[in-house]
Order: sequence, then C-alpha cells, then structure tokens
Amino acid sequence: MATQPTRHATHADVPALADLAGRTFPLACPPGTLQEDIDHFVATVLSESAFRTYLDDDERIVRVAPQGTALVGYTMLILSASTDPDVSSALTATDAVEVSKMYSDPAAHGTGVAAALMESAADEARRLGRSALWLGVNQQNARALAFYRRSGFRQLGEKRFALGAVLHEDFVMQRDLT
Repeated sequence: MATQPTRHATHADVPALADLAGRTFPLACPPGTLQEDIDHFVATVLSESAFRTYLDDDERIVRVAPQGTALVGYTMLILSASTDPDVSSALTATDAVEVSKMYSDPAAHGTGVAAALMESAADEARRLGRSALWLGVNQQNARALAFYRRSGFRQLGEKRFALGAVLHEDFVMQRDLT
C-alpha cells in the first residue's frame, strides 16, 4: 500500500475540516451519548470558527490527509503541557505532544490514512525535539484503542472527558519517540 500523503492544514481547508470533524466525531462517542451533547460539541469545538482559531494558534498543529479535492482525515496536535492533573501524573515524558484529535472518514478506514497521520504527528514531535506523543481515548472505543496500540502507544492512566454534563472515562496513552 502506498503511503498516504499528509500536509499542514491551511485556512482554505477550514470548511472541509469542519465538515469532516462533524461527520467523524460522533463515531468516537460511547454508546448512549446524547445527540444534543454531540451536536453542541461539534458546533462549538469543531466549527469553522474553532478551526480558524486552531490554525492561528502557535501551540497547535493541524495536519490533513487529502484525497483529490476532499479531506479524508485530520489530526490536531497540542504542544503545550496538559493542565489536567490526571494526565500530568500519568505521563512519563514531560515534553510529550498531545494528539488531541485523530479522525478519518469511515470510507478511508483500512487505507493507511490514520497511520500516515499518526506518523506525521510523530515526525512533527521529533522535529520539535519532543520525546513522546500522548492522547486520551474513550475506554469503550475498541477500534481506536486497537489502532493506538498498533501505533506504539501504551496505557499509563485514566482521565475523564466531559461531553455535556456526562463525564466519560478515557485511557491516557503515551508513545515514546526515542
């Protein structure tokens, strides 16, 4: 399989990014998540306005996987240290870059898109002199957990993720890059 190309997102990508994010975020939500909570998250955290802000933030890197004129995947990295005490106490690398978002269109599952985005995230972290990547993943998201384990992540702890009024249980995972 050929390596899927990835690149840094630009402001021209914002409408397609928001559309992709809106279609893929619900796939990562645990069963029973309220639709109004998903809709609110998408409308606020994954909106076009939010993505424009992310692209202008020096503490974030957004990479996309294009296919023709469409985007089939994206990842967002956060360079600043986590302020969540559960994350801070779990990580073994204090300079780890957060993989805040990693989503691909279901039609692109199994094509190497996610693996290419993950390797581009690792390359970005290495370029910045960082020693690890970390992420939080819902404990019920078996597909994502399997992918992250195949990608070299190991579970180090747990944290909570608020979606609406519900606190969801996430695993904190880290991938060492050195």
